[in-house]
Amino acid sequence: MGMISYIKEEIGVIRERDPAIKSNLEVFLYPSFKVILSYRLAHKLYMRKHYFLARWISQRAARKTGIEIHPGAKIGKGLFIDHGSGVIIGETAELGNNVTLYQGVTLGGTGKEHGKRHPTLKDNVMVSAGAKVLGSFTIGENSKIGAGSVVLKEVPADCTVVGVPGRIVRKNNKVIPRSDMNQVDLPDPVSNDLIRLQEVNEELLARIQKLEKTIEEIQTEKNEREEI
Repeated sequence: MGMISYIKEEIGVIRERDPAIKSNLEVFLYPSFKVILSYRLAHKLYMRKHYFLARWISQRAARKTGIEIHPGAKIGKGLFIDHGSGVIIGETAELGNNVTLYQGVTLGGTGKEHGKRHPTLKDNVMVSAGAKVLGSFTIGENSKIGAGSVVLKEVPADCTVVGVPGRIVRKNNKVIPRSDMNQVDLPDPVSNDLIRLQEVNEELLARIQKLEKTIEEIQTEKNEREEI
């Protein structure tokens, strides 16, 4: 793909997924657009073992955009980084097509692995603001990671993960993030647990009240017999 075609494709991706962009010219001011162009160049240099030059380009882009993408990372088509400040993508991370990342996302390692240290995100994965995905495991196609989650183990395809540590709260949720950018209406396991506890508590209170009433009736009947 030529540079002009690639730029047009990136403009299309950003305009499709960010309603704040009103014209193609605005895209050239977008941090995601700037950093992905720098990454493509740095990655080519990295693959040719020009490591210092590749890192120089990536660090220069990080200073300008607040988005740090290691030139060794493997990234497919259609990556969209919304706002982007604080996003970090590690050296051995692998991203499929149409991946969406929000500000503050880290695709990092735990510091314990050697070789492949960073996560693999399959096609159409969305990682919401502030989420951390740490380790050399895979996030399956069409999965969503909720805001602020810390994911430390593999996630199957078509799942929604929330919490610290991240827990799967929905399966077979076949929603493609490229057309659905909703990172708000995700299940809340803590709220669900509290509601369930409240229901159980009300059930126990009803049973206790019933037992107390039964005991009171028995005691009343006993007192009446004694009086007779």
